[in-house]
Amino acid sequence: MNSGKRKRLMGLILVFFVCLGCFSTPFQSFASFPGEIRLFSGQGRQLNLSMPVHAEVTVNPEVVKVNGNATHSFQVDLNRPISLESGHSGKTEMQLRLFGKIPLKTVKVSVMPDLKVIPGGQTIGVKIKSDGIMVVGHHLVSVADNKKSSPGEEAKIQVGDLIQEFDGTYINDVTKVASIVKKAGEQQTPIKLKIRRNEQQIQTEITPAFDTVDKTYRLGLYIRDSAAGVGTLTFYAPDQGVYGALGHVITDMDTQTPISVGEGQIVHSTVTSIAKSQNGEPGEKRANFFNESKVLGNIVKNTSFGIFGKMFDSPEHSLVKEAIPVAFAEEVKEGPAHIYTVVSGQKVEKFDIEVVHVSKQDFPATKGMVIKITDPRLLEKTGGIVQGMSGSPIIQNGKVIGAVTHVFVNDPTSGYGCFIEWMLQDAGVIINPKEQQNLKAG
Repeated sequence: MNSGKRKRLMGLILVFFVCLGCFSTPFQSFASFPGEIRLFSGQGRQLNLSMPVHAEVTVNPEVVKVNGNATHSFQVDLNRPISLESGHSGKTEMQLRLFGKIPLKTVKVSVMPDLKVIPGGQTIGVKIKSDGIMVVGHHLVSVADNKKSSPGEEAKIQVGDLIQEFDGTYINDVTKVASIVKKAGEQQTPIKLKIRRNEQQIQTEITPAFDTVDKTYRLGLYIRDSAAGVGTLTFYAPDQGVYGALGHVITDMDTQTPISVGEGQIVHSTVTSIAKSQNGEPGEKRANFFNESKVLGNIVKNTSFGIFGKMFDSPEHSLVKEAIPVAFAEEVKEGPAHIYTVVSGQKVEKFDIEVVHVSKQDFPATKGMVIKITDPRLLEKTGGIVQGMSGSPIIQNGKVIGAVTHVFVNDPTSGYGCFIEWMLQDAGVIINPKEQQNLKAG
């Protein structure tokens, strides 16, 4: 055999052993071994390297103990599970070195203060008032025989704009607009408007037109200042006195733009009936506001992950009375889980689901997981996920992991869920890592 053939043969053998190694248990365990671990104080985690060697571990035992050891540096058998037990809040690095010298792996460990929430599931009534006057359409005003115009269009006011000031006065009540329009019309003076369009502030003017048919002054705009509906409470954090609900943003029904919150309330609601979901046609919970005089909480934020605010008292009808742990996004696994929701009256019930896919998300994003309803009772009652079920908390292995957000129109037994971590950030319970860095820099 000539040298060229020998080299090719040796190369093939080397490739074979490399491929063989890649499929070996130690290699796969090492490849899946995390580079960063987050824990809540008092929680633990177990890691597996499955490598038939010993290594020296170096770590700050005040932040995290490894295999119950309280010393700074010691030997561990990597062929056995490595148990982590969190201590005080803080950050440390767990370094693994073969023979005490060869770097094998460095894992960043962050321990956060213990956090538990009471999972919701209650159907709630939502009443939200916008941070200004929402423009939801244009209309023509009859200004003379066979002549029509729209002052709003002429002023280049767009659908989706939020008018926050009329002549320097903040207004978020449509009933106060008519008197301003009448006065400006009679005085033949334009109204100075301050408009928020997306993230921009715009100054413009609009001159009311006299409607010869209705004998009144008009702006040629369809406007709205509020919205109402039903959804599901996701969690209540008793230590912070805040809640999260819905799991998705509230948008205006005409413009489909997110509603900027001026003020709002959540109240009790009772489910009266359910229109079942079918392929191509999502169903819905039909519910009535109940005891509107008793406000459960206010609405401070309306974000991609739902509504958030202060809750004035512990919610009634909870399936679980005591607070339970929450899970970081990386802890969520494919497999069995439950949702808490209401299908009749105000009774919160537990139903079986399956988490069929989990997306890796290092930053807040919707559609963190795909879930499938497997509970025969819920399928019989609702046909799957229905409108009004969004916000129903998802529980896995005794922890709150997320909330139901959307239904698949062509398969209502399945839908999306978001991670509870992102909702907790928007509620102000967990500080966003970027915000934490900014606070330190400041």
